[in-house]
Amino acid sequence: MTNQEILKRVDHTLLASYSTWEEIQALCDESIKYKTASICIPPGYVKRVTEKYGDSVNICTVIGFPLGYNCTQIKAEEAKLAILEGANELDVVINQGDAKNGDFAKITDELRILKQAAGDKVLKVIIETCNLTEKEKIELCHCVTDSGADFIKTSTGFGKSGATIEDIELFKKHIGAGVRVKAAGGVRTKEDLEMFINAGCDRIGTSSAVKLLAGETDNIDY
Repeated sequence: MTNQEILKRVDHTLLASYSTWEEIQALCDESIKYKTASICIPPGYVKRVTEKYGDSVNICTVIGFPLGYNCTQIKAEEAKLAILEGANELDVVINQGDAKNGDFAKITDELRILKQAAGDKVLKVIIETCNLTEKEKIELCHCVTDSGADFIKTSTGFGKSGATIEDIELFKKHIGAGVRVKAAGGVRTKEDLEMFINAGCDRIGTSSAVKLLAGETDNIDY
């Protein structure tokens, strides 16, 4: 697998609460140079990036991040504002308490509302696999499918662990035909990137891919 094939699936990510504007600009410049799928940035930077870069970068941001227990109405307003300010993709965290309480209908309803708010923009659903049982993960595959969301995503990257190949394989067995998969959290080597892509991930969320591959990629003719 070439570096170019990998990078076109990468959401080039910087979500630390202390991220500076200088760092965000560097992220954008790298995304443009290496043609990553998107940049994934804090909501507070979406408008500023849009104003500086326009359509040169595909902007992804996060909703209800990283804990997911915001009220549905708050998440919906976050989503609408992010889109208004220029985001094309939204990574939303589910309410994990609802999952632990077995209230999967409530999760599906929330995701339907958020997909309605997102409209034709891409909605990715973070379920934070490290906190869930296998049964809960399977139920959440159904929630994501039934809601009309576009992706199921493993992790925020802020939990106690991130993506595993076992979770990706589980997702592929239980999501609907229209749902794609994003792995995130702990993806730090080229071997990791290739492993997750080969397992069926359409996107990889990581801050490491460009740094890992840049030396080899600088001579690629795009």
